[in-house]
Amino acid sequence: MSLGKIIWVDDEIESLTSQQLFLQAKGYEIETFSNGFDALESLPSIQPDIVLLDESMPGISGLETLSKIKESYHNLPVVLITKNETENLMDDAIGSQIADYLIKPVNPNQVLLSLKKLLENKRLVAEKTTSAYQQQFGQLFSALSGSLDYKEWIDLYKKLEYWELEMEKSDSPEMMEVFQTQKQEANTEFYKYIYRNYADWLYAKDDDAPIMSHTLLKNKLFPLLNKEIPTFFILIDNLRFDQWKTIQPMFTDLFRIEEEDCFYATLPTATQYSRNAIFAGMLPLEIQKKYPDKWKNDDDDGSKNLHEAFFLENYLKKNGHGDLKFSYTKVLNHQEGQEMNNNFLNLLSNDLNVIVYNFVDMLSHARTEMEVLKELASDEKGYRSLTKSWFSNSPLRQALLKLEGKKVNIVVATDHGSVRVRTPYKVVGDKQTTANLRYKHGRNLNYNPKEVFAFKNPAEAGLPSPTINSSFIFAKEDGFLCYPNNYNYYASYYKDSFQHGGVSLEEMIIPVITLKSK
Repeated sequence: MSLGKIIWVDDEIESLTSQQLFLQAKGYEIETFSNGFDALESLPSIQPDIVLLDESMPGISGLETLSKIKESYHNLPVVLITKNETENLMDDAIGSQIADYLIKPVNPNQVLLSLKKLLENKRLVAEKTTSAYQQQFGQLFSALSGSLDYKEWIDLYKKLEYWELEMEKSDSPEMMEVFQTQKQEANTEFYKYIYRNYADWLYAKDDDAPIMSHTLLKNKLFPLLNKEIPTFFILIDNLRFDQWKTIQPMFTDLFRIEEEDCFYATLPTATQYSRNAIFAGMLPLEIQKKYPDKWKNDDDDGSKNLHEAFFLENYLKKNGHGDLKFSYTKVLNHQEGQEMNNNFLNLLSNDLNVIVYNFVDMLSHARTEMEVLKELASDEKGYRSLTKSWFSNSPLRQALLKLEGKKVNIVVATDHGSVRVRTPYKVVGDKQTTANLRYKHGRNLNYNPKEVFAFKNPAEAGLPSPTINSSFIFAKEDGFLCYPNNYNYYASYYKDSFQHGGVSLEEMIIPVITLKSK
């Protein structure tokens, strides 16, 4: 089987016969030409995978030939081979989008290495990735069998997401199936871990519990605050760790990562609970007791996150930062994003700027409702791709570009993640029961206790009780909660959608990143 078709253009092509034979023996097809004109005429009929091009030729030079190739075959890789090592030539060649650059005299192995890098890179990377994962599979499986603490669960989840992103480079559906099975097993064990430990974390001392929503700012933001360097806290709603890794390169182009960490979202892993907890520095039950006029339950009318700036202002004062000048900006649509971008440089006069960007959450909900988004984000890979496309073109990224080279601190975080749900569970409740798919609260809930994480006393979960005798239940792993009425319809409609509110690695272990100026 041919590894690729090569056109080799050199005015001294006869002297390269031994190299041609060497490459043919390795499995490449080669057509040779002694000038650029003939090579250009042959392109439509040969349709090569790569061109090896001598820079110095009579008639039409290598760079001129390169320019003509790129006019019609923009994605065709061209390797320029030259005796000339001047910087100007290299700049011209790179500016003309060469794929590689070899200095004469070249030996056959140099050419072979370049061809492998350009033509076989994807296959070689896929094979290496699959092999490496197979070697680590046993270690990851052993870790799941052990007794992990909260830090080790974060490390394990990071490893799983690393391999999920690496497996995208592999064309092996069998290995991806193995990986997905292991990830499901990890979520099963993670649920058991949360079931055993969650309630104890909520009021524990810092050393005995992970950083959670209500302790995030105290641990990750407040230590950076001072009047010398402006600090930006950017909360991107509903951002999973794998989505962060997808957009990370666009941040590291501009800033240096000081710390890439994760924290645990409080339950329910839903905006009104976890985000209010972040900005108030309190659990929802504590917020409701201290600010009863500012807290709304699921079934109350109106927005549930109207008072984040108020919570933050009081939290700053409580922690000795009441004299800092701060701004709070919430972006709910593209127009608001543009307004934020237009005003962005003015924010540098503040000590702290908080920006809440609500796009990924809208994407998650819209994907459930819109067929076109279901096609574009049919799985985690597509969901990541849409997130990357959004961020690369967003007003948020345009605003961050304005901070390049400026002395700033930046903390990027989220309020919760989401999980692709596949398994429907039946729940029966009265008219007051909430409609959420990953958590519900209400009176007289009827459910299979093996399928949910239940708190009959909401206070044990740090949650207010909306009505007397209300209880909370949270879906585990990839489950979602459906009523018996029209059960089959809703089970089919919501299957494979991205939801949040329950207990899974993807929803609860979420990114918090500290960046500084380069």
